[in-house]
Amino acid sequence: MKVSLQTLSQEQKDFFETEGYLIVKGLFSPDDIAEIERTFEEISHHTIPGHFEPDMDAELNDPLKRYPRVMHPHRFNETAKQYMLHKPVMEVLADLFEEPALAAQSMFYYKPPGSRGQALHQDNFYLKVEPGNCIAAWTAIDPADEENGGLLVVPKTNHYEIICPEKANADESFTTHYVKPPKDQKAIPTIMEKGDVLFFNGNLIHGSYRNKTKDRFRRAFICHYANESAARISHHYRPLFRADGTPVDLEMNPDGGPCGVEHDKVYPH
Repeated sequence: MKVSLQTLSQEQKDFFETEGYLIVKGLFSPDDIAEIERTFEEISHHTIPGHFEPDMDAELNDPLKRYPRVMHPHRFNETAKQYMLHKPVMEVLADLFEEPALAAQSMFYYKPPGSRGQALHQDNFYLKVEPGNCIAAWTAIDPADEENGGLLVVPKTNHYEIICPEKANADESFTTHYVKPPKDQKAIPTIMEKGDVLFFNGNLIHGSYRNKTKDRFRRAFICHYANESAARISHHYRPLFRADGTPVDLEMNPDGGPCGVEHDKVYPH
């Protein structure tokens, strides 16, 4: 379901509550998206220890070595922080949470041609927001579809408990975890235009397939948020930020970790 209003109707909020996700258009202007593009194009040419560590001489059999995801760019780049706290996005989140949102994480995925996807998983397995939940805001910086590895969602699984993951197929997923959908549910593609934002609940099972194209990136700016009344979150996401940029340091939840652990990396919790 796609909507074009920045203030959500009850019908739209009901859709999110029932299905676990919602695509919203028009939250970013073309100039906003162009600024995000420029920012992460510049970042892609540098090594930023702990955040972005590309292998500039990486072999072509794993494009993600040259273009790994950028973790927490808001911690070293003011433009990334600005867009993590983008007012229209925060307003939609307040509608969905029914209270103000706290920004917990930012990421940028380049997903170049030929790169692996990310196996189906649930975000709150990693963030461990309690009480309450997290919501992701997944912004398409390129058009995203089935060919270039757009996001897959399993509708209605936002009502399922957090499931202990199995091991993912390393040939198809760059992260280690896989959550098997319930027997009566299947993953469906979310077809997104440049600048669309997909919001989804922290329990929703989602992931992506390989980018099968030869010449199309599938770049995405992805942020995670917690409800303001949350008391605990995984250490990896502290501090959080209010809409005005002031930090909030919730109690540390000892469980959780980064949003998907890569096969060849171990992150401290």
